[in-house]
Amino acid sequence: MKRSKQVVLAHMKKDWHCAAYAPITVAIAGLALSGCGDSGKDAVIYKNVNDCINDNPSYTTECKAAYQNAVSESARTAPRYNSLNECIADFGVDMCRSDPNNHSWFMPAMAGFMFARMLDGPRSYYSQPMFYSDYPYSPYYHQWRSASGNNYGSSGYRTNPVKIHRDQMKPKPTVTRTISRGGFGSTSSAKSSWGSSSNRSFGSSSRSWGG
Repeated sequence: MKRSKQVVLAHMKKDWHCAAYAPITVAIAGLALSGCGDSGKDAVIYKNVNDCINDNPSYTTECKAAYQNAVSESARTAPRYNSLNECIADFGVDMCRSDPNNHSWFMPAMAGFMFARMLDGPRSYYSQPMFYSDYPYSPYYHQWRSASGNNYGSSGYRTNPVKIHRDQMKPKPTVTRTISRGGFGSTSSAKSSWGSSSNRSFGSSSRSWGG
């Protein structure tokens, strides 16, 4: 066998795993992930549903549904605090409210939502609630944070394009415990049922909240 054929065969053997799972059809750039690697899904964080509709005029129905889904997820997955003062210390006076399911707990109000168009899955969109602090002395001041505590950059813009990994799009567990002041996004002694504090957001060195 000639050396050139040996090189080609070796290359084919090396890459056959990736080729086996590559999509057959070509998707519109930016709307689907392809190949074996997860380079991140394009998404945008909006402060309200109208901004989503303005950016995606042909996705009006999806923007509205994505917003409502984020509202429901916020009530289920937002961090909980034992006292209003603890919540205020992390998120600010105007960003905290009582837990509708447990009035002795407090939680940050949803400040925006993440939206991504999807070509696969049960829905044509993905969404999740987003939070930020308006308290200048908070370590989370004007930072977009997910319910898992991942940092997605500054909340100072009308819209914020981001990348999100497939793992970060998985359904989040319902919060059943409270966290301590400063336990959001850190490795402090948070008392929550959330994921490991070693989880990191795409392109960020910050840790997710929870213990």
